[in-house]
Amino acid sequence: MLNLPISHVLRHFSNQPVRLPLLVVAWVFWVASSAQAQYPGFAEEPLITEYDIDESWPKRPDNLAKFGWVSGMAQDKEENIWLFNKGDDPVQCYTPDGEFVRTWGAGDFKDPHHIRIDDEGSIWVADFGLHIVQKYTPEGKLLMELGEKNVKGEDKTHFNMPTDMVIGPNGDIFVTDGYGNRRIVHFDKNGQYIKEWGSYGTGRGQFVLPHAIVMDKDGKLYVADRNSGRVMIFNQDGELLDEWSNIIMPWGMSINAAGDLWICGSSPHWWKRKGAYPEFKDQMFVRFNTNGRLEQVWTIPLGDRNNRESIKPGAAVGVHCIVEDKNGNLYVGDIYDEKAMKFVPVKKRSETEE
Repeated sequence: MLNLPISHVLRHFSNQPVRLPLLVVAWVFWVASSAQAQYPGFAEEPLITEYDIDESWPKRPDNLAKFGWVSGMAQDKEENIWLFNKGDDPVQCYTPDGEFVRTWGAGDFKDPHHIRIDDEGSIWVADFGLHIVQKYTPEGKLLMELGEKNVKGEDKTHFNMPTDMVIGPNGDIFVTDGYGNRRIVHFDKNGQYIKEWGSYGTGRGQFVLPHAIVMDKDGKLYVADRNSGRVMIFNQDGELLDEWSNIIMPWGMSINAAGDLWICGSSPHWWKRKGAYPEFKDQMFVRFNTNGRLEQVWTIPLGDRNNRESIKPGAAVGVHCIVEDKNGNLYVGDIYDEKAMKFVPVKKRSETEE
């Protein structure tokens, strides 16, 4: 076959008094198709980050109790990952490589929920079954308790099933009093009540169920109003600054080192449908910058809650908390499959890799 440019062939036949033979037309289109076929239909250098499960993380010692639901995760300044779970060893700490560091809190909790670490390294936990928020040293010494243990209420000194807390650089404490009440409660660094805001509803500044809270470097508060599928942004006076809706049902949140917001949960759905409460329809992680731009989405398979033996590594039933380390690894807690997971970012694979 002659290797002639298409333009040369067309110019040659355009000077002829006869119509192009069908054979020549077919040859021209074959050459054009062959030229296009040199481009692959995929990115040789992928722009998308995938994630693989690290099945070796964490390396839980045999003498530790199995996890119950893993509802809370936080990262300290040494990048150790702290877990809060409903097992007999409720507070556990691991290195990014999965090595065990310490555990404490046996017998001290009823319904563990979220865990946070303040700028001084103190460990904060919310127990919605005991109606309290507590502050501990990293070694497990109790330093402060907000609320009255086993007593529910909606006043300056009582919570009704609090879900999360965040501590500002000045020590101020903001609590999502969320499962029983529908409010944010603000305390000073000594635990003295300052103010509160919020009520039940879907209007501006109202909550359907405030489930998690974080603070960015500018002091803005991000509240996961889980059951309405909203992330609501407030200043510390309780003024609503922005609202992000219809993107994710937000269960857990954290701010990474770059200042971006990671959220885990499921894609949007009605919380009640035909008399049932379908908590999860899938499993997803999303990353926003603090201007509200959606930067990244990743999903993992949804396992069968009623057949946990069939759940493969990397699948989950109820993602509840998420943390990212400086290397881009994601750590995720699953409440219904009662496990902690580490997902490793992958930007390139070999041709033989599945």
